[in-house]
Amino acid sequence: MKTLISNATLVDGTGTGRRRADVLLDGAVIAAVVDAGTLDAASLTGAGADRVIDATGLVLSPGFIDMHAHSDLQLLVNRDHYAKLSQGVTTELLGQDGLSYAPVDDATLAGVREKIAGWNDNPADFDWNWRTVREYLDRLDAEENGGRIATNAAYLVPQGTVRAMVMGFAEGDPTPEQQRQMQNVIRTAMEEGAVGMSSGLTYTPGMYAQTEELAGLCRTVGELGGFYAPHHRSYGKGALGAYAEMIGLSRDTGCALHLSHATMNFAENKGRAGELLDLIDEALDHGVDITLDTYPYLPGATTLSAILPSWASSGGTEATLARLADPTTRARIREAVEVYGSDGCHGVVAEWDTLEISGVQNPALAGYVGRTIRDIASGTGREPFDVFAQILTEDRLGTGILQHVGHEENVQAIMKHRTHTGGSDGLLVGAKPHPRAWGTFPRYLGHYSRDLGLLSLEEMVHHLTGRPAARLKLHNRGLVREGYAADVVLFDPETVRDEATFENPRQAASGIQYVFVNGTAAIYGGKATGARAGRALRRTSDGLTREGQHDS
Repeated sequence: MKTLISNATLVDGTGTGRRRADVLLDGAVIAAVVDAGTLDAASLTGAGADRVIDATGLVLSPGFIDMHAHSDLQLLVNRDHYAKLSQGVTTELLGQDGLSYAPVDDATLAGVREKIAGWNDNPADFDWNWRTVREYLDRLDAEENGGRIATNAAYLVPQGTVRAMVMGFAEGDPTPEQQRQMQNVIRTAMEEGAVGMSSGLTYTPGMYAQTEELAGLCRTVGELGGFYAPHHRSYGKGALGAYAEMIGLSRDTGCALHLSHATMNFAENKGRAGELLDLIDEALDHGVDITLDTYPYLPGATTLSAILPSWASSGGTEATLARLADPTTRARIREAVEVYGSDGCHGVVAEWDTLEISGVQNPALAGYVGRTIRDIASGTGREPFDVFAQILTEDRLGTGILQHVGHEENVQAIMKHRTHTGGSDGLLVGAKPHPRAWGTFPRYLGHYSRDLGLLSLEEMVHHLTGRPAARLKLHNRGLVREGYAADVVLFDPETVRDEATFENPRQAASGIQYVFVNGTAAIYGGKATGARAGRALRRTSDGLTREGQHDS
């Protein structure tokens, strides 16, 4: 299908100034980008153009790239994927935080499914018919119910999952042979299409990896032209040291670094974003290849079980629940969480009034959603820790939470950095998920660019399109340019805004009028079409990331 978009205000993703333009989409490709008024709608229609969109008053930009998505399962389960399409997202980076569903064996898959149920759900009747990265990407590409996935998707091989395959979910350092096995698994995963590696270094089992272990894995990733995307060891106490460890890994191994949801949270870090940015700038000036992503909100989102100390989570779900049930071990856990600050909680003592339940697996606990641990405890006369342990036990560690620990001055300072990209970190499940799953990209455009003037529209669009495309080495994506894939968005710059709130998080944005994924209209005139034209984007032997079968 040919689509002529006429009289658009073109913001092309490069960061340069806007201009008036006509743009022709021919199938999945941008066929022409010319000055407004150059293309004659009548003659194009006669020559085969199927539709004409008068884009007067609308901005035409590349589709937005979500550099930190947790859609690994929901792309396949809830295939309309309206949360992302409705905010203009056309490409997502999956496999985040060191835990996802490929590569796996049967035992690892069972453990991972339980471990990240609070992120992605854990449907019992779903067909988990893959084990390798190749098979997972093929599943994303498979036709189902008349369509493919809704957005394009690239994949990071998750270090914690790989460690679980080789070493199980327990603590300990790898033997030389286990280290070689992990590096071989990662090499194979990248040869099958993964673009890099993620870690979750406050989540088990990834957090058990010492720097030397990670360095070996990073060398493998770097040799294949990929990048390392760590959720590092602390965003709270010791955050700067944790960032420094990751930067040192990149410097010492030559592996490019992308800092996931790069924030400075908790009271310890209020107003300290400048110290982080100085650390990054110094490394950049010495040739270290670093980018980062953030979400434009203050609270974070994770699982309630992440607050536990790492030793308490060793061995998987059953072992953790057994420790919570044992009075002596439970007392040790309480001391770690309430007195010393657990490594799972970024070294910070748990503040029970900042931990809000966002979703549960056990329907009997549904009444806790939207309430903090302290509020639940005060209504029952029990201690907050006891409520915490009870919910973990009755929900089999599957509880999702919002963690209200951010600082606006830090968010804004990091957002303006020269390597910044946008990532939602959006969890799409739970009764009351974080609104960033529905509002991240329009919030960047509306609140931070238009309303606050933090970045110009051209700069902000570059942060959300061209810059992340360069990090992902996307072949012919991320810009509005002739010959590029027809992933484009049309939005009203005066009305675009996030409508999702913490009270009502599943609300589509305002002002997003058209979204095309590979030339197919997913949003047309502000309404979802139901079309699904996304593709798995795979690392190929030339180092670029493109659709189609792997060729490594």
